[in-house]
Parts: sequence; C-alpha cells; structure tokens
Amino acid sequence: MTEPNIDAAPDLTFDLRNLPKVSLHDHLDGGLRPATIIELAAEVGHELPSTDAVALGAWFREAADSGSLPRYLETFDHTVAVMQTASALRRVAREFVEDLADDGVVYGEVRWAPEQHLARGLTLDEAVEAVQAGLEEGVAAVEETGRVIAVGQLITAMRHADRGMEIAELAVRHRDRGAVGFDIAGAEDGFPPSRFAEAFRYLAQNNFPATVHAGEAAGPDSIQSALVDGRAVRLGHGVRIAEDIAVEATDEVDEDGVPILDVTLGQLAAWVRDRGIPLELCPSSNLQTGAISQWGEDILDHPFDMLYELGFNVTVSPDNRLMSGVSLTDEFQLLVEAYDYDLDDLLELTLNAAEAAFLPLEDREDLVEYINEAYSNLSS
Repeated sequence: MTEPNIDAAPDLTFDLRNLPKVSLHDHLDGGLRPATIIELAAEVGHELPSTDAVALGAWFREAADSGSLPRYLETFDHTVAVMQTASALRRVAREFVEDLADDGVVYGEVRWAPEQHLARGLTLDEAVEAVQAGLEEGVAAVEETGRVIAVGQLITAMRHADRGMEIAELAVRHRDRGAVGFDIAGAEDGFPPSRFAEAFRYLAQNNFPATVHAGEAAGPDSIQSALVDGRAVRLGHGVRIAEDIAVEATDEVDEDGVPILDVTLGQLAAWVRDRGIPLELCPSSNLQTGAISQWGEDILDHPFDMLYELGFNVTVSPDNRLMSGVSLTDEFQLLVEAYDYDLDDLLELTLNAAEAAFLPLEDREDLVEYINEAYSNLSS
C-alpha cells in the first residue's frame, strides 16, 4: 500500500448532508440536544455545568476531548440523569431520529443500556417500550416531511455490571418490537466479553445478533474475546485491530513518488479482514478518547485509511454526536479532507454499513438499492 495523498481534498460539488447514510454506532445517551438536556434537567432538579445551550454543548465537547475514555464516559452522567422517565426517553428517542434524518441518515441503529434508566421506577421493559414509542414517533415525523428513515434498537448491557443474561433476555423479548441486536459497552479494559459468555451463548441459541465494543480502550485480546466469547458478527470500533498489522517502509516508490509500504497481517487481523467482519469505526471519537494514541493524535495518524485500503470491511459512525460534536456528515467530510476520498469511496463505505445492518436480507437489499440509486442520481 501507499501512504495517503493529503495535498488536497477532492472538489465535491454536492452537499454531503444530502447523501443517504447508514449509522451503525450511535449512542442514544450520547446524542441529546443541549436544549433538551436543559429542559429535562429542570424538570427533575439535576444540576448542569451550564443552563445555556451553546455553552453546555461546548462543555460536553471540551470534556470529551480529553484523550481519556474514562473521562469521556463521565460526560454521560448528565445525559443519563435526565433520561429516567418514560416521557423523557420518548422525547429523546424522537428527537434522535429527527436529527438523524436531518443529517441524511436513512437507516440507523440506536444503542443504549436500559439498565441505566431505572432510577425513577421504570422497569426494563417499560424503558424499552418508551424508547420504541419515541423512535416510532420520530419515524412518523420524518415521513410527514416526505423523507424516509428506518431505525432499530441495539439493547446494551454495561460491562461493569452483572446483568448480562437479564439484558440479553430483554433484547430477545423485544426482538419483534424494535430490538435488532445486542451489545456490551462501558469500560472495556478489565471487563472482557468472557464475563458475559452465558448471555452471548443464550443470544446465539436464539439466533439474535451481537456487536461488541472491542479494540477501542483495549487491544487485540479484546477483539479476540469479542469474536470467541461474544460471538460478535460486528466489532464496535475495532480500530486497534491495527496493532496486529506490521507496516514497514521499503526503498520503492509508486508512480507519484510516494513510498511503498510493506504490510503484514497477523492471524487475528487476517481473520477479521478475510471474513469481512464489519468494523464500526468512529474517527472523531477515536481521536478524543485516545484510542489511536499509539499512532498519533491527528486524523492522518488514524489507521482508518490503511484498514480501508487493505480491504477490511470498514464502516463509519459518529459514536456520540453530542460529546464529539459531530454528525455522520462531519465524519465523511473529515475523511474526504484527510484522505482525498471521492464519491465512490463514500458509496463503498455506506454500502459496507448497509450490508452489515441488523436487518433481514430482503430489507438490506432494498436499502442497498435505495443508496445506489441515490448516488447514481447525484453523479448523473
């Protein structure tokens, strides 16, 4: 492979926001509107760092941009605190869908941990039902504007807790009422997927798909455990799979004079690539949490382009739009400017996500057809 060309971004004459997008890694409690947080906090008496929407949004971005995943996760204390009633969950979910649609997303998976929303008396099932009601309200509101969007819930268990089986059963119980998959999230290092082996076995027995946060705050061992113990069919982040790839400079250059690199994949990296296991990469979040610190602190240091060029099944997601201060459009723009990506690249990344969606085959095929047609119309 060759090093990326960073001299200039391509001249894309269309608005990236108009491109149909698929968001696979998008946390509900990481995508609230600052104004909504302020209103909901006032209702329950929760103290915030600021009651000005602009200032509060800036506080979240500054706190998240620390280079530390634990510090990044602390920001969720405020969002989770205002999401403890059915009405609040319904509102947040509805606005979440509306914001996705405004960004061009046509299919989104909304991941969240119901066990974190029981402080004011909700049961797990009531919490899931409230979010589903809000998602459906959001979809209806989007359709009233003549646009389309579909969404599904990724029911998530917290890694530091011991409710894995209970949450897995919850997810399966709601599989025909909005739940499309399962995840584990939270502090990755020290809390491997093997802690949830029984829950993952139950999910497999019930033919219910799982994606697992892995390869973000921990390295290849975390990814190995996600695949073996978690039976993951997608990897949440997965960026540190790059640690299992050896890259060395050679004396050769390509026709543009760019040094050619010699790349060797380890067994784990080869397994992930060769079997097309999707990586839910979140570039901005990875920079903010320090997930790529061993390679650098800039988007040009991110292994994203290397993984893409090597044929990994790379997808793009925003992770937490409030904390990172980004949308999926912003992530696309970041990649375009850094790696000179063009329309074909953005289409490939989007189709990777569409084909990795936790949808029935027929629905994935319809989604792929819709995206291809939209891109075709843009380029014609």
